[in-house]
Amino acid sequence: MAEREPVGVIGAGWVGLVTAACFAELGHEVLCRDIVAEKVEALRRGEVPIHEPGLAELVQRNAERLHFTLEIREVLEPARLLFCCVDTPPTVSGDADLSHVHSVVDDLGDSTEHALVMKSTVPVGTGRAVSRRRAAIGYAANPEFLKEGNAVDDFMRPDRVVIGVDESANSALGDRVEALYRPLEAEFVRTDVASAEMIKLASNAFLATKISFINEIANVSEEVGADVAEVARGMGLDDRIGPQFLRPGIGYGGSCFPKDVSALKQLAGNSGYHFQLLTSVIEVNEMQKRRTIGKLQRHLGSLVGREIALLGLAFKPDTDDVREATSLVLAGRLQGEGARVRAYDPVAGSAARDALGEARVCDSALEALDGADAAVLVTEWPEFAELDWEGEVRRRMATPLVVDGRNFLDAGRLRAAGFSYEGVGR
Repeated sequence: MAEREPVGVIGAGWVGLVTAACFAELGHEVLCRDIVAEKVEALRRGEVPIHEPGLAELVQRNAERLHFTLEIREVLEPARLLFCCVDTPPTVSGDADLSHVHSVVDDLGDSTEHALVMKSTVPVGTGRAVSRRRAAIGYAANPEFLKEGNAVDDFMRPDRVVIGVDESANSALGDRVEALYRPLEAEFVRTDVASAEMIKLASNAFLATKISFINEIANVSEEVGADVAEVARGMGLDDRIGPQFLRPGIGYGGSCFPKDVSALKQLAGNSGYHFQLLTSVIEVNEMQKRRTIGKLQRHLGSLVGREIALLGLAFKPDTDDVREATSLVLAGRLQGEGARVRAYDPVAGSAARDALGEARVCDSALEALDGADAAVLVTEWPEFAELDWEGEVRRRMATPLVVDGRNFLDAGRLRAAGFSYEGVGR
């Protein structure tokens, strides 16, 4: 069997660590560099600092092929292909902060031996800017399409692998990147750098648009007496539409959709085009969170002094990520209305604690529900459906009111137990 090429990964965050572990699983020697000493030391001990199903097992199984370091030279010496997986958070203006990307580029200097493969989500035009900054470095765009909570499977069984290179001289670089993924038997999209960069932003913006669209349909359904679950099922059976991302709720969050939708809107604005559709997508997403407050007020009146339990803090199940999480927005708005907030999440409690203000993070769902005037289901963790709603929960709550922000609970069961139940679009 041909010797596999060593791979360098810059950044041991969520994307970087999944990328490093999966390439190691494919048999590559992987050198992964991060600038946070505590993280590197933990990873050297086999401790994975993020919650992602299957990732810890992957890291431990491939310990001999995974090497973690603080020193860039320890990556550059054996590896010639370097995957850039650093964060690109939004700035105050809405543009992406590329300072970490520029730092990686500067670390490479004017090397003619190394090539940078961009996995970080960057604005269209970043590749051209990097090539102008360091013309000697080979450059390829290889955006990631990983879903938190399913990232390992997404990497190992991708819908597609997008590889963007410019100039015919770089086609060999595209071939080298494709060779790394070839064991996955994926559909390959070979294109130019700018198109590859746009594919990532456009994909996430379209998915966010589907979410905001079905949330608008849910809101209208509430007014006219339709059941959005039936509407979405009927829509999703059309092959042109599909069932994915047609689940109504209280808005999208996480590290990708809010940032990427805003980034594409900003990119369009910077180029002189007003992206009206994405402006509406963002507005609908913000409005959806406010509707939850309105539902509570319809049942309870003023929220001053009311005890509200938030069930779930992570932006979705199977992750501890609370970036742009709906729970944080709800907690802040509830406290602004004078309510007292207590919250519980099986894995994201500590991650959310500092962002929750005076809200109390509880150790169990029952603790959060004890004496509550209302329960708001924010994240559809399976354990919430398994609670003893008819017995223990009903006895503990001061007011039997549930606002199900994900249409996750059994409405009939709760109503039969004496609860007032509010879903989305029902």
